[in-house]
Amino acid sequence: MIDIAGVAALAHARGAQVIVDNVFATPIFQRCLELGADVVIYSATKHIDGQGRCLGGIVLGSREWIRGSLEPFLKHTGGALSPFNAWVMLKGLETLDLRCRAQASAAAGIAEALAGHPALTRLIYPGLPDHPQRALAARQMETGGTMLSLELAGGKAAAFRFIDALRIVLISNNLGDARSLVTHPATTTHQRLTPEQRAALGISDGLVRLSVGLEDPGDLVADLRRALDAAA
Repeated sequence: MIDIAGVAALAHARGAQVIVDNVFATPIFQRCLELGADVVIYSATKHIDGQGRCLGGIVLGSREWIRGSLEPFLKHTGGALSPFNAWVMLKGLETLDLRCRAQASAAAGIAEALAGHPALTRLIYPGLPDHPQRALAARQMETGGTMLSLELAGGKAAAFRFIDALRIVLISNNLGDARSLVTHPATTTHQRLTPEQRAALGISDGLVRLSVGLEDPGDLVADLRRALDAAA
């Protein structure tokens, strides 16, 4: 996790702008402009659509920056949502708060239920008391969010056994969806990095990323526990 207010203070002292990708934290649980960021970006395909229907992105900033910098760039390069995709995203905003709060509540319960499982070497969730940056998370996020990571003791082979054993959670590189989704970063989102670069980021071959959806939390815990037992 990044101390956004601290980074903003350092950057602004040197005349630099701060741009935050806030997709994991969502606009519901972390308000980056209030923390000092100048620009905030979202993949609206994630929580804002939240149902795997449309691709899109959102850029937020001051009126002066939007009109003076972003609008001229978009007018000359042509990047724009289609009217239909924009309509879908606007409809997604109507339920964003309800969905994110339900997903975050389920994620917190899953993290507590799986903590200490013998198949895991790490369980990473900012809402847990043992997270090394728990104080920072509590200061700048309203909750621990909808995402957690599981690191399996058996490395890549164990991670793949775990993923293959899941029945409710789907395999996908997307996140923030109404369906719970799992991915293996070392072979997907971060596969172009060297093993040394991945290690520096804490991405081991046994690491699995879980985006918690809107299914029954008890069913999700049961599915995840069964898959962890299969992986072990």
